[in-house]
Amino acid sequence: MSPSSTGWTHTGYAQQIVFGSRTIERLPELTRALGVRRVLLVTTAGRLASADGQRVVAALGRSLASTFAEVTSHVPTDLVQSALRNARRDAIDGIVSFGGGSCADLAKAVAFFTEQEAGTPGASFFDRPAVPHLSIPTTYSGAELTAHFGMTDPRTRQKSGAGGPTTAPSVAIYDVEASAELPARASAETGMNALAHCIEAAWSPARTPEAEAIALAGVSRIVEALPRVVDAPDDLDARARMLEGAVLGGRCLQNASMGVHHGLSQLVGGRTGIPHGLANAVILKGAMRFNAGEVSESLALALGGSDPAGAVEALTERLSLPSTLSEVGVTGDDIHAVARLSQSNPNVRANPRPCAEGDALAILEGVF
Repeated sequence: MSPSSTGWTHTGYAQQIVFGSRTIERLPELTRALGVRRVLLVTTAGRLASADGQRVVAALGRSLASTFAEVTSHVPTDLVQSALRNARRDAIDGIVSFGGGSCADLAKAVAFFTEQEAGTPGASFFDRPAVPHLSIPTTYSGAELTAHFGMTDPRTRQKSGAGGPTTAPSVAIYDVEASAELPARASAETGMNALAHCIEAAWSPARTPEAEAIALAGVSRIVEALPRVVDAPDDLDARARMLEGAVLGGRCLQNASMGVHHGLSQLVGGRTGIPHGLANAVILKGAMRFNAGEVSESLALALGGSDPAGAVEALTERLSLPSTLSEVGVTGDDIHAVARLSQSNPNVRANPRPCAEGDALAILEGVF
């Protein structure tokens, strides 16, 4: 159903996107524009030690008050607590995240819980964040633009999330050179994550006309650029094109809900620990077959053919990614457990076609 058939509300964030070559060097002017003087840098140990990580540190200079370089995949809740302790101890007034989606999500979590503790959580799109966040993505996840974050309880192996109107990063800095360090395999996985965001946004019952248009543009850009990036990781033109696709993949999420594909990917990743992008890549074709009736002609054209799920499967093979969950260590017990949990996942509930536990199991068995 078209969003214009039922009415819609489009929300825009006070957010600046800075895209180009060596844009990390613009950090000083951007932190000044936000009035940030004491920065918490959220990253991984590897990213911090890299040449680009040192560019970030140098650009921040004396405004760097605290560093948390312990981020791991799926954002374990104990790391969120540790980063919050850093933020309190060092009296930070801004956050810079540098890395993939987990870095962006952990930074958003720190901003969210800092506001909660201070009693100043944002209530509307018009509110100003208490702790501005400048995100510098090095993958194609899209988390650097969105307001919500996910985190995983290591004890239960379940993902939860939160967020609000002031949790969205105030500035997203896309530095093409920084993305060139991403290995071909990680590029393929996170690129499929960006593609999945666009596909689900294009059929989301909550999408606005702008979100749909952005999503379709993102699909076209990603299916053209991602194979080029994997074939030639040092090709900066291909990297720039793919990074633009990631921008579109993040932007379309701001006014569209995700569905069963994203929900099952979250649950599989939380339970098994496989990378979120890899879960996206494997499950997407199965979710598309389940939602075949929701695939518009425009989306099919953007994917380049009359068999959209087949086109996604062919792209996955072209990128040399695994095609089944069993290839990456997911077990039969895992998919049954995820199917049982599926009905509590908000993304599964937001799918345009109702998806019962048996349907979720059938999707997972189809890609097992």
